[in-house]
Amino acid sequence: MDIPADKLVSVFIKMRDKRDEISKEMEAKIAEIEEQMELIRRQLLEICKTNGADSIRTKHGTAYRTVKRRYVTNDWDNFYKFMQEHGAMELLEKRIHQTNMKQFLEENPDLHPVGLNVDSEFAITIMRK
Repeated sequence: MDIPADKLVSVFIKMRDKRDEISKEMEAKIAEIEEQMELIRRQLLEICKTNGADSIRTKHGTAYRTVKRRYVTNDWDNFYKFMQEHGAMELLEKRIHQTNMKQFLEENPDLHPVGLNVDSEFAITIMRK
């Protein structure tokens, strides 16, 4: 396949622009639908509250009222101490912050944590002229 790089880049940019245009159009349509769905959710929650119900069964389907919880802390020092005191380190997710790890390794080229694996691959980035 002997297509000149100039042609490939030109076609790629046109395709990316079209993809982005379609994506923006779809995001706007999806946002509008999500907004409408949220209004319906609030109305159904109000119906559940008014009727003291946890679910509403209709011929089209059933709406369930559930409690969603999200746990956050504003005192990490005491939270870490709490986890250590109670042997509850599983309260955190195990993952490496990618940007911070990259920066740490750049600033400390001789320090590598035991067991650290690095996955690298080449990628092409194309910029508009």
